[in-house]
Amino acid sequence: MRPQVTNNAGSSAAAKQITPGERRRVLAGTLVGTVIEWYDFFIYALAANIVFAQLFFAPAGEEYQRIFSLVTIGLSFLFRPLGAAVAGRLGDRFGRKPLLVITLIMMGIATTTMGFLPTYDQIGLWAPFLLLFLRILQGFSAGGEWGGAVLMSVEYAPVGKRGFFGAFPQIGVPVGMLLASAVLALMNWIAPGEAFYEWGWRVPFMLSIVLVVVGLFVRSAVDESPVFNEIAAVKAGKPAGVTQVKPPKLLPKFGFIMFFGILLVAGNGAAGYMITGGYIQGVAARPLDDGGLGYDPVGVQLAVLVAAAVWLVSTLASGWLSDKFSRRGVMIIGWFVQAAGIIPLFELIKNFGVAGVLIGTSLLAIGLGMTYGPQAVWYAELFPASVRYSGVSISYALGAIVGGAFAPTIAELLMTSFGTTWSVVIYLLVMAALGLVGASVLKETKDIRIDYGFEASGAWEDWNAGRKSLSDSLAREEDNKQPAQVSEQSAAATR
Repeated sequence: MRPQVTNNAGSSAAAKQITPGERRRVLAGTLVGTVIEWYDFFIYALAANIVFAQLFFAPAGEEYQRIFSLVTIGLSFLFRPLGAAVAGRLGDRFGRKPLLVITLIMMGIATTTMGFLPTYDQIGLWAPFLLLFLRILQGFSAGGEWGGAVLMSVEYAPVGKRGFFGAFPQIGVPVGMLLASAVLALMNWIAPGEAFYEWGWRVPFMLSIVLVVVGLFVRSAVDESPVFNEIAAVKAGKPAGVTQVKPPKLLPKFGFIMFFGILLVAGNGAAGYMITGGYIQGVAARPLDDGGLGYDPVGVQLAVLVAAAVWLVSTLASGWLSDKFSRRGVMIIGWFVQAAGIIPLFELIKNFGVAGVLIGTSLLAIGLGMTYGPQAVWYAELFPASVRYSGVSISYALGAIVGGAFAPTIAELLMTSFGTTWSVVIYLLVMAALGLVGASVLKETKDIRIDYGFEASGAWEDWNAGRKSLSDSLAREEDNKQPAQVSEQSAAATR
């Protein structure tokens, strides 16, 4: 592993640029992990909406078994902050890469094992308890995955392209949804009706192990984050002119940033989890006598495939636009676009069949991508280097609880209480408004320095307190290098 320094004002003239090949490997490594994370989430969410209620929660009765099943989707989110805190602490101390490998293995084990679980009819109450345990393990590992992937992509990015690079772990959501929807559509075709309930639902879970093996292979070729290696070099006393600082306490120091950052994730998550949580697919594909609309399940999954492709393009485009204009500006516009997609969503689905599912989810996906693409880079730039992994991971995990964790359950309860989809629309619009508040309050960070020297010199504190402007705190591409002497020592050690 080759230690590197990026944006380090103390770099020597002998320093070497990070190569495009290294950056491509990092993007592939961060993308593959988040794809697996979200593939795992989507197949669980769709199974919870379609089959788990009958297979694992039958004792709850027809009235409550679906609610219990939907609650398990959100249950894992309650353990994401714990996973984020543990992974963030370790990632800030020992590096981003080891945690990415560990979380990937944990997610793969949990998801693959679900494919082999016996049902309630086979082992009784052990079935739902084992399912809940594996779901908790999924949440714990996912809590540390996203933050590490985001930091690797952003900390390796060239100056002026961080938004686009940071969008790559973000497109793990639509790519994971594409993959999960394609596999589930295939299984609905191969094993329709009762066959899907009996064994077809298990295959997508079992296939997760293949994705994990691919992910581990890709991530083994990725070096440690440049910024973390700068921290490690400072601790070893190598760079001249940079002194080590004690990492500040996260909540007392960064509570303001974390609170409004949580709103960003919550606003995006509530609407996003209508699709990613499987709620819309469940409503559309369940039989009429089971509270659904009775649409063709394969057609619904294919419609969601199209929406996922729209989400992917919108996410990459908004990351790129945030590099051209600003993080805040793109996000603010995105919230209004998202609201415009929320309002007609359920009317389109109810009145226009599978075509309505395609149009409604695709329109919603445009706004979701615009509020999701710049999220990674904005988070990473808001926190200083020494606590970045912890700050990013915990804020994101808490935002996912507030916004996405129980959004499908809340939607189901609202429908039960009020009997109209407009109650769900109002709920989603309120959450989008909270996201707009977060985007309006947080400081603009486009191209700010993210190196450890910026923090150690006290310049980050001056910028955060308003004593130093963003224009006086910008990174320079010529500083985006690794010290030759550190690289040579590391190369010798690895030979």
